[in-house]
Amino acid sequence: MIHRVNGLDVHILEAGYESQGRPLALLLHGFPDLAYGWRHLMPILADAGYHVVAPDQRGFGRTTGWVNDYDAQLAPFSLLNMTRDALGLVSALGYRRTAMVVGHDLGSPVAAYCALARPDVFPSVVLMSAPFPGPPALPFNTAQSDVSPVKPNAGNQNLAAALAALSPPREHYQQYLSTRKANQDMWHPPQGLHGFLRAFFYVKSADWPWNRPHPLNAPTATELAQMPTYYVMDLGKTMPETVAPFQPSAAEILASKWLTEPELEVYVEEYGRTGFQGALQAYRVFSDPDLNAELHLYSGKTIDVPSLFIGGKSDWGTYAAPGALDLMSTRAATRMHGVELIDGAGHWIQQEQPIRLSELLLTFIKEVGGVDHASC
Repeated sequence: MIHRVNGLDVHILEAGYESQGRPLALLLHGFPDLAYGWRHLMPILADAGYHVVAPDQRGFGRTTGWVNDYDAQLAPFSLLNMTRDALGLVSALGYRRTAMVVGHDLGSPVAAYCALARPDVFPSVVLMSAPFPGPPALPFNTAQSDVSPVKPNAGNQNLAAALAALSPPREHYQQYLSTRKANQDMWHPPQGLHGFLRAFFYVKSADWPWNRPHPLNAPTATELAQMPTYYVMDLGKTMPETVAPFQPSAAEILASKWLTEPELEVYVEEYGRTGFQGALQAYRVFSDPDLNAELHLYSGKTIDVPSLFIGGKSDWGTYAAPGALDLMSTRAATRMHGVELIDGAGHWIQQEQPIRLSELLLTFIKEVGGVDHASC
């Protein structure tokens, strides 16, 4: 436990801490993951000479200091405050800078804003599963225009209406995860928490044979509806109801070497204790215009440190926000070292293919000189 970090007591897992002066690799997980999700990767990076630290992010696991309530203030879960969490943790650990920061899923935008806001502390960045399209743009040259300003959040509302008008009616998973009932749905599902999490991890992995992602042409209802139902759900169904038909067989579970039953039980125990509300707050932030207004401070700013994107070949996350991958590659990040899609990986890259992931990370950081960073 690292105490007094931006109002939190942060629970971390670490490897390679036995000797002083090692460069710091900071790993930021996503939803519904934990620091534990990096367990396969951490020893590999430690063996390569790094001090590897993975925190339970705000709202997750054993990190405390956040309010576990749907009606709690959402401002502490804003992207910039979670960026401050990461910055504060680096400082608390006695480092002036990291060798690399790696963000997966919800951790990806946090890592992106780390590099955007504090390139001196985060001089290289790896984004996984969720491309970063850049900060929201301020309206430009409106003084000479009579065009009415776009109502905040109108795009989300219009998309929700268009999805609901499909046959059958659909709902974006982020919209569902923002609802009051989502926490209880997932915390106490009909199939039990163990059954729900097993199906959820399975259906988003390369083990599920129907994950065949491809780029989508536009962020429209008809395009998004091409994604599996765990992304664009049948309207009115809960997430546990959505993934229940894809429950893996006993043989498929036994074959899952990347998430064994004892390993899954760690997730069951942690989420059984905390529920999901803290983990869900970030999804509500995404759809709150007031909480995203502060991101306009970085309007037009780019990630100018060396950066890399890594996805799984069987992960829809790479394409879930149509156009984001191209924006990241051509505009949002000026020193992209490439887009790597890993064979045999779905959404849970660091669990499904940790060896290949470590090879990509270590090659990247060697290219950009990360191993030379001093600790203090």
